[in-house]
Amino acid sequence: MTNELSFISTENLAHDLDASSQTRERTLNAAIIQANISESFEEYLNIFDEYYADDIEVGSETGEQPIRGKARVRSIIANFLIPLHMMAEIGGLLISLRQTTIPGDAADETHSEWTLELVGVSGNSCTVTWRALRKWNGSRVVYEYHYDHQQSGGPLTFNDLSHFPATSTTADQRPS
Repeated sequence: MTNELSFISTENLAHDLDASSQTRERTLNAAIIQANISESFEEYLNIFDEYYADDIEVGSETGEQPIRGKARVRSIIANFLIPLHMMAEIGGLLISLRQTTIPGDAADETHSEWTLELVGVSGNSCTVTWRALRKWNGSRVVYEYHYDHQQSGGPLTFNDLSHFPATSTTADQRPS
């Protein structure tokens, strides 16, 4: 009979947790950046479904109560994405989304800075920036917190979207 002792270094374990959450974070952020809102808002919802836990909790520095549960958070995301998709697809709104990784201290947490730029056909623009903290449990995000929101440029209006000529009908073309 042989007795063997094995030692597991917690330093390596913490490094492995950090590496795997960082890898998942990079993969998630790449998917978000590569999705095209002018083509489809559903792609973003599919990304959300794939990466976020059923018991997700989302909060922000606004002081409002966190939103809990995948169905509630998904509904809020859809209510944001659908009009954005319509303005991009039909109204000619140009949308640019950028992300920068921010170094963090905890193995199961990731930090990133986001920039959303909206440019209307008029040339007017609105840029929104924020930072996000995500906590991971395995392959799923279980907590997301948004902070340091900033906006430059005013809100875009209907005049910043492309205008379509009125469609004439056969009745409009009949001689009087």
